[in-house]
Amino acid sequence: MAEAVLEHANITVSDVDRTVKMLCDLFDWQVRWAGAPGESIHGGTSVHVGGSGTSLAVYSQGGDVAAGDTYKTPGGLNHIGVVVDDLDLVEDRVRAMGYVPNSHADYAPGRRFYFDDHDGIEIEVVSYT
Repeated sequence: MAEAVLEHANITVSDVDRTVKMLCDLFDWQVRWAGAPGESIHGGTSVHVGGSGTSLAVYSQGGDVAAGDTYKTPGGLNHIGVVVDDLDLVEDRVRAMGYVPNSHADYAPGRRFYFDDHDGIEIEVVSYT
């Protein structure tokens, strides 16, 4: 059997357009597919955003629902890891958008930091260069 490859993960957000814009601006990603508003499961909206091989399906039914503690909730999403070539450039973009980078670490084989987006989703940004 050939190696299995993760194609996408699906996350729920409060505002699809806001999250898609943030991800495209931070990581130079593109919209790979966009459903019409209300056509996704439970009347929600989905947009797939990413690079050539992987993506995130960004989903929302709209409205404000507080997120729980994902590290204590079975099935919760703990963080999303994104590999970049230029960690410093992306960190500058994160700060310019008003997010706060934290938990910086240099480790074999790379460097990383984390930040929480506007929905409290933790994103790890890592570089192996």
